[in-house]
Amino acid sequence: MKIRETEVGTGRPLVCVPVLEKTKEEVINEIEYLAESAADMIEWRLDAFEHFTDYNEVREILQQAAPLLKKKLFLYTFRTAKQGGMASVDRETLTDLHDLATESECVDLIDLEFFEEEHTARQIRKIQKKGKKIVASHHDLEGTPQMEVMRMLLDRMCEGGADIVKLVVTPKTPEDVLRLLAVTSEFHCENKETPIITVAMGKLGEISRVSGETFGSCVTFASHKKKSAPGQFDLEEMRRTIDMMHQVCE
Repeated sequence: MKIRETEVGTGRPLVCVPVLEKTKEEVINEIEYLAESAADMIEWRLDAFEHFTDYNEVREILQQAAPLLKKKLFLYTFRTAKQGGMASVDRETLTDLHDLATESECVDLIDLEFFEEEHTARQIRKIQKKGKKIVASHHDLEGTPQMEVMRMLLDRMCEGGADIVKLVVTPKTPEDVLRLLAVTSEFHCENKETPIITVAMGKLGEISRVSGETFGSCVTFASHKKKSAPGQFDLEEMRRTIDMMHQVCE
């Protein structure tokens, strides 16, 4: 898959850094910094922004971000508390926020919590018609499902029309991580047209964040100032590690 000038789903995974700032000025400053950094993609985690219900302020941030991004891809995410995010929101507000993203020229991808939406496939088609790519996501905050369950979740998101499917789990044992990597590799080999992102959170899952080129996960998440999930590497550390792994894979 190609988004603007960036290939997604082949070669080394893209490094994405979430923006978790609370105020408009802080969000813009962080985007400005990351636009000049080693990141490939910037994710605005709107649930961390203290005024996410102020639609005009959200629009203003997107307008100010647009000229800063240059070649960086921009992922727009509202992670709900149920899926590990920082805020709860009613369905109408969440739909409004997604609509704001579809109006913005700077947004390339929109995260949709696939199993939390109503009429998800319809919502995906609606957003895609506006030229945006969909990352369909699901986060298991309690553990790591069995392989057949993880594969079922990925298949359902893929069949629902997502451009990219994302599955995040919480491992309790090294074997949990191995199962996630095996499912990732299997899905990637059988669905070349649909890029996949998988993450095992925490210390146990760190290998899942740096081995995407081997197993098929196309994006890995790193941190600058704040971590959006346990186990994230610092941006510069992640960039060095991904580049080293790429050399090994060649």
